[in-house]
Amino acid sequence: MMRFPTMRAAVLVLPLLLGACSTQQADTDYTSVSANAFVAANYRAADALALQLRGKLSDEKPLIMATIVNIDALEQTSMLGRLVSEQLSTRLAQGGMKMLEMKLRNSVYLKRGQGELMLTREIGDVAHTHNAEAVVVGSYAETREAVFVNIKVIQPTTNLVLAGHDYVLAKEATVRSMLQSN
Repeated sequence: MMRFPTMRAAVLVLPLLLGACSTQQADTDYTSVSANAFVAANYRAADALALQLRGKLSDEKPLIMATIVNIDALEQTSMLGRLVSEQLSTRLAQGGMKMLEMKLRNSVYLKRGQGELMLTREIGDVAHTHNAEAVVVGSYAETREAVFVNIKVIQPTTNLVLAGHDYVLAKEATVRSMLQSN
């Protein structure tokens, strides 16, 4: 007689336990994020920059990440440009580079809805103010099927390009929506 209530309790608890297991598996983890084609393309680009920069930069001074801008309108960007910038900065930091988070700085002009936009004439001043050794800049151009991204690491005192990388993002639904969002 004791087995019946125990078995009933087990049957009632089993769906709850299985539900908890499925919730844990559905959670996004690093593996699924890094497997995303968009994130993976940006991480590969940052890795390519880091490889080119080996031995060229001091370990003591930070880098600044500028917002990736629309090549046809250098004072404009989109959610895509801002997110590419964020992911490049994150990946460079994961690789051990000192990345200065400009959104926390009061002295940098942030255009509403655009991010940290930097034109060539501003790069030297901002880098000097924040003791940055280099600035990561870039642009994107969209076509009907793809978005072409160009990123460079520039030494602000000389305007020399220390590293550069080009890559292409497929213009699938997610990328399309990020381009339309300002």
